Amino acid sequence: MTDNRPGDRSPRRGETGRSIPTDRESPVGAPVIRGDESVAGTRAREAVQFDPDNPESLADAAETVRQFAAGNTNDDHLYMLRGAAACAALVRGEGSYKAAAERAGGDATVSFIRKWARVHDLPRSVRKQVALGRIAPTAAKHIARVGGEARLLLAWAILDGDLTVRDVRSAASAINDGTPIDQALAEHDVVLGRLEITLSPTTYRDLRRRASIDGITPGELVTDALEQYFE
Repeated sequence: MTDNRPGDRSPRRGETGRSIPTDRESPVGAPVIRGDESVAGTRAREAVQFDPDNPESLADAAETVRQFAAGNTNDDHLYMLRGAAACAALVRGEGSYKAAAERAGGDATVSFIRKWARVHDLPRSVRKQVALGRIAPTAAKHIARVGGEARLLLAWAILDGDLTVRDVRSAASAINDGTPIDQALAEHDVVLGRLEITLSPTTYRDLRRRASIDGITPGELVTDALEQYFE
């Protein structure tokens, strides 16, 4: 889980031994997703960077957090990511959640700032889906409660299993209580790793043919091929 100073974390290792980032790798407050035109379009030019080491920028972060906590977001995903960035930068600059809450004032509580700073600390692959509107920011808060690779698996289950925010909250709580993630997701009729894909007719033909000859399922063949690709 995230400590009192959100920011870069060491990648965790997956089952195949590959290094898989499960936390933010870019600097705190940097508009990596918000400043990406492929995600934010022309709004990328408006992306604000919050520098926790710059007094003026930190003051801007405090004001942004104050407005964010007051509910001035209009459910705008990019603005909510901006608020999360401001929370994280304020925590880093002030040194603790408590000090950040005191600096922001208004409706900004320790709990509020902690939750959104953790969203900012999610890996880029997850934050991008939040910016695109495919993962609700409120669901991202629950993803961020989970540590390690489970947070990635939970995020992708939202995309492939149509999980509601309530489902995500329930699954995250179960995982943190020690329930294996596959079991936690099964409670919501989601099979971990099940993904529907569309192949070209030629690729589909060859996949089925090779799987039949090798005596394995198409899923096993695709898994073997992708593991080699990712290595």
